[in-house]
Amino acid sequence: MARFFNGKEVELLAPTGTFEIFKQVIGENCDAVYFGGPSLNMRLMRKGFNFSLEEITEAVKIAHGLGKKVYVTVNNLLNEGELEEAEAYLRFLESAGPDAIIVQDFAVLSLVREMGLNIKVHSSVMMNVHNVEMVRALQEMGVTRVVTSREMDLMTTRYLQQATGMELEYFVHGDMCSVHGANCYFSSMVFGMSSNRGKCLKPCRWDYRVKKDGNVYPAEYPLAVKDMFMYEHIPELIHGGITSFKIEGRMRDAAFVIMLVKAYGDAIDRYINDPVGFDRSRDTKLLYENRKRDFSTGYAFGRPGLSNINRRYEGTGKFYSTGKVFSTPTEERELGEKRVEAIREALVAVAQEKKGAGRQNGVVAGIAVHVNNMAQAKAALEAGADHLYLSGDVFEPDRPFTKEDVKELAALKGNAKLYLGLPRMMTEQHFDLYEGLLFGERLPIDGLMVTNLGAIRKFVGKGYPLVGDFNLNVYNRLSADFYRGLGVGRLTASMELPLKDLAGLLAHAPGPLEAIVHGSPAIMYMEHDLYENAEVYQAIAEEDNHYVDNSILVLKTDKGENPVYRDVHGRNHLMMAKELCLMPVLKELLEAGLSVFRIEGATYKPEQLAEIVRSYKAALANPDAATDQFGRMTPVYAGYTLGVLQFDGGSASGAAGAGEEASANEAEAAVSRA
Repeated sequence: MARFFNGKEVELLAPTGTFEIFKQVIGENCDAVYFGGPSLNMRLMRKGFNFSLEEITEAVKIAHGLGKKVYVTVNNLLNEGELEEAEAYLRFLESAGPDAIIVQDFAVLSLVREMGLNIKVHSSVMMNVHNVEMVRALQEMGVTRVVTSREMDLMTTRYLQQATGMELEYFVHGDMCSVHGANCYFSSMVFGMSSNRGKCLKPCRWDYRVKKDGNVYPAEYPLAVKDMFMYEHIPELIHGGITSFKIEGRMRDAAFVIMLVKAYGDAIDRYINDPVGFDRSRDTKLLYENRKRDFSTGYAFGRPGLSNINRRYEGTGKFYSTGKVFSTPTEERELGEKRVEAIREALVAVAQEKKGAGRQNGVVAGIAVHVNNMAQAKAALEAGADHLYLSGDVFEPDRPFTKEDVKELAALKGNAKLYLGLPRMMTEQHFDLYEGLLFGERLPIDGLMVTNLGAIRKFVGKGYPLVGDFNLNVYNRLSADFYRGLGVGRLTASMELPLKDLAGLLAHAPGPLEAIVHGSPAIMYMEHDLYENAEVYQAIAEEDNHYVDNSILVLKTDKGENPVYRDVHGRNHLMMAKELCLMPVLKELLEAGLSVFRIEGATYKPEQLAEIVRSYKAALANPDAATDQFGRMTPVYAGYTLGVLQFDGGSASGAAGAGEEASANEAEAAVSRA
């Protein structure tokens, strides 16, 4: 079955969460379905959902018998322990014969290529594909379709499709995230449950208050976006170069999915049959009356602002599939000695394993510092930083680093290495700007900190060594090998790695590895501008911020305050409430093979940052004294935390192991308190 309009294929892609739902949906007016298998996919929170291996095989046969397509989601990040499982699963999928798999982790793409499998690959929305360079890189790797970034407007999709010819898939209906794909680490930090591994507990749907300038604003659910609703915009989707119209909802029941398929399928058929006389709103009332949340067109026609935020309680703080709340506001865990000892033991085991295998890396360790302005940069250099990263997403009110700034720092840096950071999300205009900066007079820098696949493709081999930032989400040795193969010299480990997974990566990843060890890193990165709340709403109370200046917006619950910084591109970065500090395990990280210890310094005053850098330099010079060094440190924010190292992790994604089970139990306790 296929639909065409003016020679362009139009596919209606339906979600199915179980085999029973599939059997009801596949006979409806859709062209394709997608679902997940027993593990390694992004919907692992609801018992009884997803397909068994036998059901996958049968579903493919049924769909193909009806002339329809099947796409299987293999779209979460994999830890070291899951790579062998992934190999076996991919071999099975090749024999089962789906029309494609949907992939986030480049380890999966690497396995498909290395094993010589005849499986088409689609890039997941979690790859956050958002520029031409990324699309071209994926084409060169054999990817045949891109599920676009949720923040992409239809003018950009049209440009991407015309520039590359790539098939594009676009979410047209259902639950959306407020954060850029694979750039939300909040659930991991609080619960040890990764949003990039199918176990998000939705802190975006908590009841917050917004504070700024000493005022409190009545934004109850400022991160809880409305459901996507593109039913009335079939013509614009086709004009925007979209091949596949994707309905979100693998956790929804059959009746709800069938209603959506009938409505959207009928609308597509009516438009193809009579485009001029097309009635856009025939089933609008039906869909509106059966909505789970209010509706929005998201970013399809530009930034939606506060109009994208859901004001109805139903479906805001609850799973629409079960009626339970996702989770309740939960405090980041305090750093504790018992947990420190557990981390030390795990890392010592890694060091012993590498020594026994003769795989000590012998790399001289150093301190890297990520800075937001010249004062911080100079303070970090004076304190002895070995690597200095100039932010590509500079927080307001600071302004981007100029060419003269770079030259001044190059003259001051001595033996330190100076890197220019790139924006995390790069539009075509960003590429033009940085191409103009980097391809003319050579800058006196030692390299670039790259943040996306497109930037790697564009700037590799241009005379600037590349360092991969943490949002590349390197979770296993195969993804590390993938990026190294593209020319990235040093990689930053994913910020989401719990203890067992970090240990696994340190034990097996070749080449130098960096990790964030201190600071208040961004755990949400979003196009949505939270500062608009303080510009639109009337203040309801007065209250000062507890740990940051009143000019910085914070999201407040009874469990803490998360500062939110707006960068020069208008994007928002939500930070941890507490301060990450891995000083107590610095010696063990060093012996386990960590090469570069990174401090996220963008939010500190210069004198605070200098003191932190000096402390880590002293600890690296004398690792046995790291514990004493920690005893002399004082947190700047709401106490110290070990971040995701508070949790064990390490389980195969199909069945929770001890560490992840503990996290799941804690999450269930949070739910039950509601």
